[in-house]
Amino acid sequence: MEPMAIRPADFARSDLFERTFAEGMDLVEEAAAYLEGPGREIARTLSREGALAYAGESMRLTTRLMQVASWLLVHQKVREGEMSDDQAREDRYRLSELPSDARVSLEGRGELPGAMLDLMDRTDRLYARISRLDQRMFGAPADVADPNPVARQLSALEAALRSAR
Repeated sequence: MEPMAIRPADFARSDLFERTFAEGMDLVEEAAAYLEGPGREIARTLSREGALAYAGESMRLTTRLMQVASWLLVHQKVREGEMSDDQAREDRYRLSELPSDARVSLEGRGELPGAMLDLMDRTDRLYARISRLDQRMFGAPADVADPNPVARQLSALEAALRSAR
């Protein structure tokens, strides 16, 4: 049995939305502070492969957090009456489905610092929860079959680096 669909306006007025919004925005701020501060310093000490893995995962992390923040801000506008349920349903406001295996598979991934791995894990879990909410409200996204552009670029970069050796 499929779960009942949730109306965006009902979700936006819920305690769950408030908690999810706070968690998402806090994670965005925490990740930005880390990537601009301690993470940047640590990345300078990594091997070439480690630095490449760090850069790739930073892009992936940032992309996911930007999508989460955008999705949450749309629902905040629904809550405030600035957007309707129908407007929130538009594809451009949907959370795009990213492959679960979009993680970078570069050699230096084992060098990533614990704080970065923690941010990646927490972001992935939040993204997955919001993706489930999005699907309950709106159904499967229209662009499920589209490959993740960040993962596609990282794969091309990885291939180029392999051939350069």
